[in-house]
Amino acid sequence: MAAAAGGAEGRSPPSGLSPRPVSPPSPGWGSAVVVLSSDSEPEVVPLAERVKRRLSRGLPSAEGSAARGKEGGERPCGSGERPAAGGGGQGDTAGVLVAEVRPWGGTNGAAGAERAARGLPQAALAEPAARPGGSPPSGGSAETSPAPKKRKYSQKEREAMCQAAWQRRKEREARKRQQEQEKERKKTLAKILKAQRPGECRKYITVVLDPGILQVEGGAQVLAALQSANYSCVVESQAVPCSITWRRKAVIPQTEDGDEWTEEPNVLVLLRLEEFLSMVRGYKQEAQGCAGDKETLQSFVAQVMKKMPGKILALTVVEVEKYFRCLRAQSKKRLQQATMHGNQGEEQRRKEAKDSGLEISRLDVEEALVDLQLCTQVQVTFFASWEELGEFATMFSKAVAEAPYKREQEKTGFSFYLENKWCRGVKVDPSGKGLFEVWKRQIQQFNRVSLEMAEAVVSAYPSPQLLDQAYSRCSSEQERENMLADILVRRGDGVTATSRRIGPELSRRIYLQMTSHDPDLYLDAT
Repeated sequence: MAAAAGGAEGRSPPSGLSPRPVSPPSPGWGSAVVVLSSDSEPEVVPLAERVKRRLSRGLPSAEGSAARGKEGGERPCGSGERPAAGGGGQGDTAGVLVAEVRPWGGTNGAAGAERAARGLPQAALAEPAARPGGSPPSGGSAETSPAPKKRKYSQKEREAMCQAAWQRRKEREARKRQQEQEKERKKTLAKILKAQRPGECRKYITVVLDPGILQVEGGAQVLAALQSANYSCVVESQAVPCSITWRRKAVIPQTEDGDEWTEEPNVLVLLRLEEFLSMVRGYKQEAQGCAGDKETLQSFVAQVMKKMPGKILALTVVEVEKYFRCLRAQSKKRLQQATMHGNQGEEQRRKEAKDSGLEISRLDVEEALVDLQLCTQVQVTFFASWEELGEFATMFSKAVAEAPYKREQEKTGFSFYLENKWCRGVKVDPSGKGLFEVWKRQIQQFNRVSLEMAEAVVSAYPSPQLLDQAYSRCSSEQERENMLADILVRRGDGVTATSRRIGPELSRRIYLQMTSHDPDLYLDAT
């Protein structure tokens, strides 16, 4: 160390630098020795140069170094005092501080030589080699800070931890399963709603026709009309002859066996013209008090509802108008024959009277239909041709297919009807566009005020401020109440246009609403 200090060049130390004590170097430190003196500038001597200098002078043993240190007053670094740079002699420079800095993982041989030169014990020399890789001590030696040991849990604690882990896993699986179910439910609901749309619903509807319809004269035209509208049609025997029913395919089948079908509640029954006239004739005889066993429209409907309970029944008849035309033609022909032959005999008149009793007039048909509708609430629809019946069957099938969608659309939060234009709000721009419509809506909120009356008021006074200014110009209370009474309200266009006045009652209510400070004032009170 003295040689290192003596080999330094004579340069003055930096200003403001004062010697300060340092901690003794710990084992494994040191790459250079910094020698600070009051009369010399600190010099950094590399480790290799220091070792080379000491080896050239002869390296003493650790024991000899320690002995020489004791003789010369030098104390080992472990004593806690500052070691002298030149062996503690009087002639050496006083106040020399030695600081040894060494990076981790340095050369063990060089460190041992440095410690031997300073009188360190041999145990300190062997400490860096005992630590693998030369890693720095963390918080002290291994004896003072042992590595933390793994905690041992009791059987009850392990069981509780396993139970908690199992419970957490079970909750995660339950949440995952619930999320999957919710996702599947939304997917199914979206698919069902899509299947109910007007463009998609007919794909899930099948029209079932009784074979009796195809056996009548124009039954094939009905089937052709349904097929041309892309409806799936099947021919099956029905409980009621000449009837048409509908089946709906389930969007999401509950079983894997196949498609599931649901019967729709609607039934369309075709009555032949002869059967219908016979039923009307039976009702006519029953109304006249004549006892008879003929079937009527009411008895026929009762039989159908017995075979198909819970169904919504609709009856159709084709070419009824054709029958009435033929009836009128026969009546004219008989009248012409009677005119040509002159007076007829008694037997001829009796025969005509008997034939007229068997004929069914339009009045008889209407009476029978009114009685049927009042008693059973079943309506009968007439068609002039089989083509019209085919079109009606197509529209009926469309109504049946779209019925679920329309029922969902009717499910609103209001039990009354709201007009779209009236119920929605008015958008007002920052420029003030829309305030006129708001003012008209305010006037229309008065009881018994129509849209035309509100438009008449706001046309005369386009803003509440203008109306208030007009009230302020009136000289009396009576004049203010009747100020709006003479405003004309025009309704209709062209030759059908009419006009009326606002009247004193509405004028008074508007005045009270605009000027009164009473929040509980009842405007309709007289």
